[in-house]
Amino acid sequence: MDVHKHWRDIPDSAKGASAAIGNFDGVHRGHQHVLDIARQNGPLGIVTFEPHPREFFAPGAPPFRLMNAEAKAHRLEKLGVRHLFQLPFDADMAAMDPEAFAREVIVAGLGLSHVTVGADFCFGKGRVGTAKDLQRFGEQMGFGVTIAPLLETETGVSSSSAIRAALAEGRPGDAADMLGHWHRIEGAVRDGDKRGRDLGFPTANLSIEGLHAPKFGVYAVLVDVLTGPHTGLYQGAASLGVKPTFGANQPCLETFIFDFGGNLYGETLSIGFVEFLRPEEKFGNLDALITQMNADCDAARQILGDLE
Repeated sequence: MDVHKHWRDIPDSAKGASAAIGNFDGVHRGHQHVLDIARQNGPLGIVTFEPHPREFFAPGAPPFRLMNAEAKAHRLEKLGVRHLFQLPFDADMAAMDPEAFAREVIVAGLGLSHVTVGADFCFGKGRVGTAKDLQRFGEQMGFGVTIAPLLETETGVSSSSAIRAALAEGRPGDAADMLGHWHRIEGAVRDGDKRGRDLGFPTANLSIEGLHAPKFGVYAVLVDVLTGPHTGLYQGAASLGVKPTFGANQPCLETFIFDFGGNLYGETLSIGFVEFLRPEEKFGNLDALITQMNADCDAARQILGDLE
């Protein structure tokens, strides 16, 4: 997959793509539905924005993203995206009216042959442009436009906001139904305080900074090691939260990988949330904590074994 980080100076080899436009946070089933339609009209491209427009307009708001830019790119590449146009969302982009976006970005910059958007797509300054407006601009400027209907699953319309709600309530299975895959947190393993090692449960620690936090607690998880000598798929139990037993206050994802003894510091992991086991709690002593951790691992092994 080729990644282009502006709409200017796009190589000729990337022009003529059929692109889906949107933020694609989570790359859920609704997004995948849009991608499947877009790929029918030429080499598949994605037009998305970094930072997310919500981050640009409200930089101090609570984190809401389901995935960071790198995790999104990895997911899109797996879905067969050939060109990722990761456009900077800055003051110039925010001030661009809908017609200017169509003329300067879609036509003159990216040279797209066809555009696919969801029925609820809005664009341009103040989000005043609609999917129907884009269709009209396409007729005037010479690019095709397909408006994809919203996709419903058993749990309702697939949307990033509905997925956030499911995760916040400790329902990763419902989130997975809307996503079409397990919700994942991806990042580099960082140094921790090594308490888990002392307790007999060495963990791989990932930051969740900038991401929407699922419900704090313990989960059965699938672990993809994406880099280094131990690449592969593993099973584990993960604790997400602030470690109240030890008085920590910075949220962190700590994952104990079953039957694993390698060094993962600095490597990139992707942690898939399969099932919520229990809420985060404070223990009166380390023996009680260790007893509960053993029970958590037994429960996670059972759940993950049933998946196979």
